[in-house]
Amino acid sequence: MRILLADDHDLVLETLSAFLASAGEFDVETCGSLDAACEKISNDIAYDLVLLDYSMPGMNGLDGLAKAIKLSFGRPVAVMSGTADKTVAQDAIDAGAIGFLPKTMAAKSLINAIRFMVMGETYVPVGFINAEAEEAETPLAKLLTTREMQVLKGLTRGLSNKELARELDLQEVTIKLHVKTLCRKLEAKNRTHAAMLGKDAGVV
Repeated sequence: MRILLADDHDLVLETLSAFLASAGEFDVETCGSLDAACEKISNDIAYDLVLLDYSMPGMNGLDGLAKAIKLSFGRPVAVMSGTADKTVAQDAIDAGAIGFLPKTMAAKSLINAIRFMVMGETYVPVGFINAEAEEAETPLAKLLTTREMQVLKGLTRGLSNKELARELDLQEVTIKLHVKTLCRKLEAKNRTHAAMLGKDAGVV
């Protein structure tokens, strides 16, 4: 099976490629942007599955998904993300994606999900949807908006404002405002303190 992985984080590409290579049944190609992915798709290369990172350069939300689907002539295209929530996952499916994969998936589950999508079946992990529902019930989630929760998760991972802006497809100044607001809501002294509070509350 021929798979195209598109993500602007080299570590993600290396890790996913290694996972798939270990299965011994995938021919994997990689690239780091939507433009590069579209170029590969346009070169008459028949991929069994194209897997696009939601936040990489050129995606512009789900606009990039539509472009890749159009170029793929009916072959499956899926979205993966480490930050997007179940609303984005549903929007991706509604827009024609064959599936949505959180980057937190275990290697075995990832491989099985890709096999499933290659066969033409839509895939979104039930655990991801359920976890989102459970998260929405936590006191912290009630205190913060969905976007502020996404920013807080990024802080707990040690991401800079610039990295968060790229992942969430927002301006850096917008991220700064979100950080300031969530620090006020959490009564945190600074972003590091907010990250500590987030970790203590189980936000990862």
